[in-house]
Formats: sequence, C-alpha cells, structure tokens
Amino acid sequence: MASGYAAAERHQVLPRGWRDLLLQLGIWFGFILAYQIPRGIADRSPAVAFHNGREVIDFESRVTGMWELTLQSWTQSSHVLGVMVSWTYWVSQFGVVGLALLWVYLRRYEHFIRFRNVLILSNVLGLVGYAVLPTAPPRMFPELGFVDTLASLGTPNHGSWLVEITANPYAAMPSLHAADSLLVGVVLACLVRPLWLKVLWLLWPAWVWFAVMATANHFWLDILGGILVASIAAAIVYRRPLRRALSPAPA
Repeated sequence: MASGYAAAERHQVLPRGWRDLLLQLGIWFGFILAYQIPRGIADRSPAVAFHNGREVIDFESRVTGMWELTLQSWTQSSHVLGVMVSWTYWVSQFGVVGLALLWVYLRRYEHFIRFRNVLILSNVLGLVGYAVLPTAPPRMFPELGFVDTLASLGTPNHGSWLVEITANPYAAMPSLHAADSLLVGVVLACLVRPLWLKVLWLLWPAWVWFAVMATANHFWLDILGGILVASIAAAIVYRRPLRRALSPAPA
C-alpha cells in the first residue's frame, strides 16, 4: 500500500498541491513587487547615476577600451541578430527565469527551494546595489557612439509605458541579467539529462551577456558585477552541498 501511495504521489502534476504552488507564486511575485522600492530611490538620483556611469566608462577605457561598441556594430549589421539580442534582453530576465523555476518545481522539486532562494538572494544583493550605487547604462551615453538598439527596432523598448512604470532606468551595476542567466544556466545544466540540453544551458549565460552588451544595456563591468553577485549567493545557498562535494572521501 505504501509503495502504491508513493507511486501515485510521484505522478501528481503538482508535487505539493495547489496550496504550495500558490505560496511559491506569492513569494516570487511579492519579490518582484519589492523591486519598486530601490527603483524609487534610484530615480531620485539621476546625477549620481550618470556620474557612476562615467566612472565605469573611464575605468573600462583605461583597462580594455570600449569594445562593447564593437558588439553593437555587429548587431546593427544584421537585422536578424538585432532582433534576437533584443528579444533575449526582454525574455531572459522574467520569462526564462520564470519558466526555469516552474520546470524545476514540477520536475525536480527536491532542488526547487535552493534554486528559488539563490535567485532571490542574488536579486536582493543586486537591488541593494541599485539603491546604493545607481548607474546609468551605456544607452544613455549616445555621444560615445552607443545606440539604444531596443528603441531602433520598435516596441517593446524603454520608452514603452509599461517599461517606464516598472523598470529601473539606472539598474546597470550589477547586471541581474548576467546573474540570473548564470544561475539558471548552471542549475538547469545540472538537472537536465540530455547532453545537448546541458551544453545549451551552459551556453545560455554567455549569450545573454552578449545580448545585454550588444543592446547597450550593460557594460562588461556590469556583467562582472552580476557574476560576483551570483557567485556570492550560490556560495551561501549551496554551501552545504558544496562542502560535501569538496570534502575528501572517507578512506
């Protein structure tokens, strides 16, 4: 009887029932609504955001040069590539992250809580950064040659009414696109079974990083900040499994 009950439980569509699903949805969308708090703080500091953006530009100019402009020239030379990176920018943050969370919840529930927590923690760290260090993105410096690719390809863009209401215009450092794509890519690569899917998920972060720079929404330094945020969050949330994996096997 017990084995039959366990088999029936495994075949349930919802691993913990509707109440738990609604709870998880409330936690996630509650966090998304909390995003508006640091957005309001950042909106009151445009001068500081532009100053910080110029500091990033000065640093990159001394270290590597503004090679983000080269990525922009590639996307502008191909309409198809321009459309691909633009839609990647829009869907990677909430669309892909949301679908990844749903898939892990339905198919790998034992990994869901940590996956949800590491995403929330990395985003909380990023939101703190936005409130403390608002930074203007590359698209706000057209005098340097940056083009707002999203605006040039039509809607949606940063001028769309819904984006203006909900988005933080100075959320460049760190890049949560970079942080979320890294976490999603690594976790999904570990959980899916086909080798080709593992490879695709491992390539996903690099594609998103390319897309957000090619659309003039982030500098490479923002990407580095996002990787750091994701790494800190993963080290905290996955500290026990990491400790077990790194500890020497008993003799």
